[in-house]
Amino acid sequence: MLWLLVVVVAVVVLVVGAVIGMYNSLVRARHNYENAYAQIDVQLTRRHDLIPNLVATAKAYMRHEQATLTAVANARAAAVQARQGAAPGNAPAMAALARSENALTGSIGQFFLVGENYPELKASANMRQLAEELTSAENRVAFARQAYNDAVMVYRNKQDTFPSNVISNMFSFGPAAYLELDDPVKRAAPQISLGRDEQ
Repeated sequence: MLWLLVVVVAVVVLVVGAVIGMYNSLVRARHNYENAYAQIDVQLTRRHDLIPNLVATAKAYMRHEQATLTAVANARAAAVQARQGAAPGNAPAMAALARSENALTGSIGQFFLVGENYPELKASANMRQLAEELTSAENRVAFARQAYNDAVMVYRNKQDTFPSNVISNMFSFGPAAYLELDDPVKRAAPQISLGRDEQ
């Protein structure tokens, strides 16, 4: 009879240990994707902070391009608002963030396309420095987004696979949404050329 009690206790200890292990694994995965999103937020903030300087520098040269400058400023404002409302577990908020970032990337691309018509702007050292910083920010956003999506995939795999999905449902682990861009063409950072090779 004692051996039966020992076996039952051992099984209970193993089951409780497995539940604790799966729970902790889900918590770590959730923290990883939340941290990865925080890194995206840092990079997007850096990107958004560069844009007013870019527009201010260009205003002196692009006096006849107010619509382009206004479009960039408006796209930035929308992206900042979407970033502030985004949460990694909220799919509609992440979709809104992706849409606003797509629009911002498009307006920045248009800005630099129009900027090609202004040789003085292309020759500006300040503008070149801002363009390099923006390119760097775009690259960092892309890397942070990839790390975030990888962390979300790990978390979602844990949520969807047995037996950790049982623990996920028991303890109400919420969903995590990918940050995906709608158009693959928009996934690339805008090509910024201020004519360095043309000087």
